[in-house]
Amino acid sequence: MLRRVVAYTLLLLALCCRSAVAADCYEDAAVYQHVNPLILHAIAWQESHDHAAAIHANANGTIDVGSLQINSIHFARLAGYGIRPAALYDECVNVYVAAWLLKQKMIKYGNTWQAVGAYHSETPDKRDSYAHAIETILVSWGKLDRVIEPPAAIGSSPSHRE
Repeated sequence: MLRRVVAYTLLLLALCCRSAVAADCYEDAAVYQHVNPLILHAIAWQESHDHAAAIHANANGTIDVGSLQINSIHFARLAGYGIRPAALYDECVNVYVAAWLLKQKMIKYGNTWQAVGAYHSETPDKRDSYAHAIETILVSWGKLDRVIEPPAAIGSSPSHRE
């Protein structure tokens, strides 16, 4: 009985610590890549409801992996950095890769909602729809005061809360 209680306690501690570590990963990855950690959290919610083991098969034959649903189209490039697809199930690896991918879109589109939408797709209607979905999540979490149409630059709007 004591072994069961100890095992249960260790499991609870591990789960609690994992959440704290994962939260730190979002902050650390965001700082490292100079992206907004709230955007990363919202992307994780939109993509998988923050489920680290999520996997999704797409109609085009690619797959999305982990909480931020890293698409298999990036696997070859990630392999060049020593990141194998299985590593994307590690929450921190997934978050760091997502922050890096988001940063690539920010380099292309600037610190804008278009960059956020391009995380999902660069097709304008899909990009804008995705950006609006992320914005809506942030509004529902109380991180933005209102939905801005059309989406404006992230972080530069007076409605953005810290």
